[in-house]
Amino acid sequence: MRINLGCGATPTDGWINYDNSLTQYLVRRPVICNLVEFLGLLDQRQQSYLEFAKSHSIFFADAVRKIPVPDESVDLLYTSHMLEHLDRNEAKLFLDQAKRVLKQSGVLRIAIPDLRMIINDYMLDGDADKFVSATLLTIPKPQGLFQRIKAAVVGGRHHHWMYDDKSLTKLIRENGFEKVYTLVAGQTGIADVGNLNLYERHEESIYVEATRG
Repeated sequence: MRINLGCGATPTDGWINYDNSLTQYLVRRPVICNLVEFLGLLDQRQQSYLEFAKSHSIFFADAVRKIPVPDESVDLLYTSHMLEHLDRNEAKLFLDQAKRVLKQSGVLRIAIPDLRMIINDYMLDGDADKFVSATLLTIPKPQGLFQRIKAAVVGGRHHHWMYDDKSLTKLIRENGFEKVYTLVAGQTGIADVGNLNLYERHEESIYVEATRG
C-alpha cells in the first residue's frame, strides 16, 4: 500500500490519496457544500479545488488524529508541504501515526519548504518584508464580521513551523525513525515509487526519507 497524505491538487495515480482540507470534507456532503458555496465562504482557490476534488479519487483524512488504515499496512507514506501546517505537537502526533501505519522497514518520504532557502534569499536582497511573507507564518487578520465567520469556518492555510534539513531530520529521529537522510530533488532510496513525482515543488523544497524501525 502506498499513500500520498495531504495531496491537495496533486494526487498520485495508482496510490491512495488523502487530504484534510475543508473542501475535501465538503465534497462528500453535498447539502453542507451547497450551503457553504451559497454563503460565499470559499475563496477562488478553494472553489477551484472543490471542482477538482469532485472529479478525482481523494479521501478525507486527519493525519494528526488518525490515518484511516490498519496498523503496519503501508509500504510507503509520502507527504508534500503538509508538515509545516502543523504545530510542533501536531507534527509529533503525525509521526506517531506514520509509525503506526507503516510496515516494518516501511518508508516515510517528506517534502517541505526549505527555511534555509528563504534565509539565503533574505541574505542576498535584505528585503525583510519579502522574507516574512515567504515564511507564511502569519496571515492578515480577518476584517469585519463576515470575514471572521469565514475564518472560523474555513480556517487558515498559513504555516505553523518551518524547517531546514537538520531540524527536520532531528525531529524525525527523535520520534523513532531510523536511517533518516536528506535528498535532492529526483533522488530516492525507494525501489519502486510508481508514479510519485520526485521533483514536486523542487524550486523551494527539501526532501527527507526515513525508515520505520
